[in-house]
Amino acid sequence: MSIVSFLTDFGLQDDFVGTCHGVMARIAPDVRVIDVTHGIEPQAVMQGAIVLRNTVPYLPAGVHLAVVDPGVGGSRRAIAVRAGDGRIFVGPDNGLLMLAADVAGTETAHELVDPRYRLADVSRTFHARDIFAPAAAHLANGVEISALGPAIDPVDLVRIDVPEPVVGRKQISTTVLVVDRFGNVATNAKREQVAALGVSAGYRVEIRLTLDRYYAVLADTFADAGPGELLLYEDSYGLMTLAISRGDAAGLTGVAAGSELRIAVT
Repeated sequence: MSIVSFLTDFGLQDDFVGTCHGVMARIAPDVRVIDVTHGIEPQAVMQGAIVLRNTVPYLPAGVHLAVVDPGVGGSRRAIAVRAGDGRIFVGPDNGLLMLAADVAGTETAHELVDPRYRLADVSRTFHARDIFAPAAAHLANGVEISALGPAIDPVDLVRIDVPEPVVGRKQISTTVLVVDRFGNVATNAKREQVAALGVSAGYRVEIRLTLDRYYAVLADTFADAGPGELLLYEDSYGLMTLAISRGDAAGLTGVAAGSELRIAVT
């Protein structure tokens, strides 16, 4: 069975996700659609790109439809990208797809312009329904990616630069990449970078924000901290993450994606 995975910032309160499911079901009724998430923060392209990159290795190979598209109706292109492992990514050319596609090496890319593989009436504001979902369904049905439109040099595709942490002798300056629904705050730091500060599990590090400072225990699991205690741990995707045992670290600290967070030893 062919699959289409589906990731957006649409949420579930409105009809957007269901409508796209309906479009795909009309074109490819035997294709299985896997909803990865529709909880990406509105217009948060980097968050969507990171979540797509993190989750694709755990999904069956197939078509991966992703739509976080603040530039809808503008000059950004609608694209399909084939990676070296045979996966095909469909979505806007705004960097959303490329962290995942480049993992296996981007081989080819095509602009989605052929009217045979989109809806007859294309709105200015709902390309997920009118362009992306139809293209994904046709690809899952076996249509060749080259049929969808002219080739694009993969070098010319938009890519996102994920910031790197700045590692010092006693401090790491990190950027918050993702905040999940539990309030866990994932940074761009890795465990080996924190270990290079000379600390290990059980050590208390200082969390420095713009106006506030906190202390967090360096932990392996949530059970290593008492209820209500801040902890810094490596999440399931290898990112050093600030959390509160049975609490909401983002709510306490007020940080969001893009915030600076410094991890220091004193």
